[in-house]
Amino acid sequence: MTMTREAAAATRLIAAPVGLRRLTAAPGPDYASHLATFGSRPSAPGAARSGAALLDELRASGLEGRGGAAFPAWRKMAAIPGAERFRLRSIVVVGNAAEGEPLSSKDAVLLRIAPHLVIDGLLTVAAAVGATRIFLYGPTASLIHAQRAVTERTDAGAIELRAAADTFVAGEASAVINALGGGEAVPQDRTVRLTSAGLGNGPTLLHNVETLAHIALVARFGAPWFRAVGTPDDPGTRLVTVNRDVSFRGTAPSSRVLEVAGGTPLEHVLAFAGLATASLSAVLVGGFHGTWVPAVAFATPLSRAGLAPYGGSPGAGILMGLETGHCPITVAGRIASYLADQTAGQCGPCVNGLPAMASLLTRLASGERSDALPAEIARLAAVVTGRGSCHHPDGTARFVLSTLDLFASDVAAHLSGCCPKVHS
Repeated sequence: MTMTREAAAATRLIAAPVGLRRLTAAPGPDYASHLATFGSRPSAPGAARSGAALLDELRASGLEGRGGAAFPAWRKMAAIPGAERFRLRSIVVVGNAAEGEPLSSKDAVLLRIAPHLVIDGLLTVAAAVGATRIFLYGPTASLIHAQRAVTERTDAGAIELRAAADTFVAGEASAVINALGGGEAVPQDRTVRLTSAGLGNGPTLLHNVETLAHIALVARFGAPWFRAVGTPDDPGTRLVTVNRDVSFRGTAPSSRVLEVAGGTPLEHVLAFAGLATASLSAVLVGGFHGTWVPAVAFATPLSRAGLAPYGGSPGAGILMGLETGHCPITVAGRIASYLADQTAGQCGPCVNGLPAMASLLTRLASGERSDALPAEIARLAAVVTGRGSCHHPDGTARFVLSTLDLFASDVAAHLSGCCPKVHS
């Protein structure tokens, strides 16, 4: 009998990746390259694939979600009712690749270059919690790579691929569940966690695809290996999308996806991506829902602790450098207007608050000299925060307030009618 590729890989001792190339270690996206680099998915009795062992390993690893919320991966798994006994059926596991954010492309790149790690993560988590349905949700362009990978292997036939809408909010957790249930990909105002009652009212475990890929590696190589790079409070590696500041001109930003150690200083990440830090006045961390960090603080680590003084976090690993000489108020006005257009249209803060806030910021950027504008923008930001059906108003308000705070001198220049920077 001819040995399968999976069995052949299982008979070899596969060394864990060294250095920073972990998710990106395989030389190609095909299954043969994946098996040669990482070996087969753990399935032997007592391996970290089992629920209790995987839960312990994830807890020890310190892995946090890479989709933006940074929720500890082990806590999500532990929250599935009955997971420790595997008695609850109708459990659903979802891999979310719907980035939505125009500045992010890391999940798309991951599914293109390492789809089998994502599939391994999905299957490992599904087995651990006793899931009966498994979904991979993402843009059609990314699912093409996922479909090719699924057909290469014999254990992935249960994964259901579902296309995501091309909108900013389509990747929000409740929007994903609504879409998978046959509805529109818009967030829902939920009082019950998905882990208790999600798709079909059953317990639902939803992870970002990068998180799943890390889980696949932690299950193979363990928590100490995961923590061998990064910092104690931000262990492991993460994918980051680094963008040049061209979005305010109405063109798509040029970007580069890197795998970096947790806690890497912003200046190093920017330099690795080919951006000359001396030419930047600030960097937007966390994408359009993120916050600004000034050039004088580029030594700040890309970690929650490092970014806390700026009200930010690594989020989904998105950086956008602001070129010196480009008007930050104009950039922010364009972004705020985009975010106002990307609402689900379900609640007052989104329908009324975000357009009003974006309009005022645009008026400030265009040169309207009213001293009342900044205070009114800040007031609206406070009004919408915490009052939406989802976190879209909160993220938009956070970005706008960060702009007013960090670029107070630019605001003053606009109010005086003498902003010397590029506006278009």
